[in-house]
Amino acid sequence: MGKEDKKDKQNLFEAILSLQTAKECEAFFDDLLTIAELQAAVQRYKVAGLLDEGNTCNGVAKMTGASTATVSRVNKCLNYGAGYRLVLDRKKQNK
Repeated sequence: MGKEDKKDKQNLFEAILSLQTAKECEAFFDDLLTIAELQAAVQRYKVAGLLDEGNTCNGVAKMTGASTATVSRVNKCLNYGAGYRLVLDRKKQNK
């Protein structure tokens, strides 16, 4: 990723951080993403939550309709990445 691309990526993240409510987030992401892209993002987040609850990859694929490749990728990110874990842990803390 080039220097300009990184700056553009940072600008997007700062725009997201400026949103103050779930309704604002919904409006922004409805404009930013296609319906299919938004559905895919929602599905991946749901997959992450179900995996975090201890469900098997095959079980999650059946429950969500996600491909096993998608479930596997989300599982890898959940175990070795930082983003899903951060958000899911914060969600648990706020309950």
